[in-house]
Amino acid sequence: MPSNRPAPAPAPTAPAISPAKPAFDQDPHRVRELTERNLENAIGREVRAFRHQQGMTVAQLAQVTGLSIGMLSKIENGMTSPSLTTLQILSHAFSTPITSFFRGYEERREVQHVKAGDHLEIERRGTRAGHQYNLLGHIGSNSSGVVVEPYLITLTEQSDIFPAFQHDGIELLYMLEGEVKYRHGDQLFYLEPGDSLFFDADAPHGPEVLVKLPARYLSVISYPQA
Repeated sequence: MPSNRPAPAPAPTAPAISPAKPAFDQDPHRVRELTERNLENAIGREVRAFRHQQGMTVAQLAQVTGLSIGMLSKIENGMTSPSLTTLQILSHAFSTPITSFFRGYEERREVQHVKAGDHLEIERRGTRAGHQYNLLGHIGSNSSGVVVEPYLITLTEQSDIFPAFQHDGIELLYMLEGEVKYRHGDQLFYLEPGDSLFFDADAPHGPEVLVKLPARYLSVISYPQA
């Protein structure tokens, strides 16, 4: 006898899966957006710097230029691209050429790459005590307003203790090898690999006890530009 059961429904076919876009696809418009954003940020930094130089608040600058406080805040924070007319108004307010707003964008940004073994050995006060200093890089006058001196310091059996360094700025030590007791002011710190010490460099400081040699540590000193 023929069966009265309904025929089974056909199995659903799986939806077609479109191939995933490669993760390395790059949107060329994104590059342009980043460039424009860098320009806006550079202009904003210069506008803020000029305003600070003249001791003006945003409200006072708005009153002088006729621009709104909101617009000026957006310009200083790099959130909008000011028109040439707006830049001309600001240049008159600050008595500066309109091209001065683009200095930060055109300025060369320095970078240094020092290969292993090519570090420059220099003399500092500790050299007389047998401390070896290798300068890891140097960038002179720059827009940050800060000078940073990174050193790799090595202490050996020929090194003497010298807990009386004093200089401007702040300093960061990061211990790589060996062990020392390091003085800062009236405190003594036991430093071993992986330890760091961050301090005001105006207080007397330096290695007071050489526990395990050789000892190597990074020293990064920063201070305002003259």
